Amino acid sequence: MSQPTAAFSTSSTTNNYPEKTARLVPGLHDLQTMAALLVAERAPDAAHVLVIGAGGGMELKVLAQAHPRWHFVGVDPSQPMLDLAAETLGPLADRVTLHHGYTDTAPEGPFDAATCLLTMHFLTLDERRSTLMEIRHRLKPGAPFVMAHLSFPQAHGERELWLSRYVAFAAASGVDPDNARKAASAIGSTLTLLSPEQEEALLEETGFTNVRLFYAGMAFRGWVAQA
Repeated sequence: MSQPTAAFSTSSTTNNYPEKTARLVPGLHDLQTMAALLVAERAPDAAHVLVIGAGGGMELKVLAQAHPRWHFVGVDPSQPMLDLAAETLGPLADRVTLHHGYTDTAPEGPFDAATCLLTMHFLTLDERRSTLMEIRHRLKPGAPFVMAHLSFPQAHGERELWLSRYVAFAAASGVDPDNARKAASAIGSTLTLLSPEQEEALLEETGFTNVRLFYAGMAFRGWVAQA
C-alpha cells in the first residue's frame, strides 16, 4: 500500500495538517465528534479502540478526551504523521499505542470498536477490501465500526460535478483556487473512488452488518456499521 505512505512520508507534509484538512473536509470537527458518539453507543466504558489512519492524531484526541477510560491502538504507515499524532495527543498519549505499519500488522485485539477516517480513499479496491477484512477480523462480534472518506456518484458527468464541488468548498474555506483545482485533478486521476452504493456493498461483502450512512459533506461520506 504505497499511496498513503508516499502522500505523508515527509515532515513537510505534516505542517499545519489539521488546519489544511479542516479546509477540505466539511464539518471535520463535527465528523470526529459524531464518530466518538457512534462508537460510544455500543462500546463499553473501558473500551479498547482500533484507529486506522491515526496519523496526525486529530480523531484520537477527540476520542480520548470524550472517554477518559478508553485505550487505543493507532495505526499509520507514515512515521512523520505518527510523530505529529504523539505531539497532538500530549498527555493523552499514555492511553495510546501508536503502531507504524498497516492493519494486517496491527495487534489482533479483539477490539471493542474501530474507526477509519479520511484514509480508505487512498487505497486501491483490493487494498480496501483486504483492509476492511483485517479490521473486521480484529473486532468483537457486534462491535461498531465508523469510517468516512471521499465517496460520491461515479457516473460520467456526476463525477466531474462532485470534484468541482470539492474545489468550490476548498476555495470557499480559504484554499488557493489553483491549488484546489490541482488537488482535485490529482484525486480524480490517482485515487480509487467509489460511489456510496459501492462503499456500502463492500462493507457488507467484508462481513459488516447494519451499515448506515451518518454523514454527508459535499464529496465526503461516512458510515457506521457492526462487526
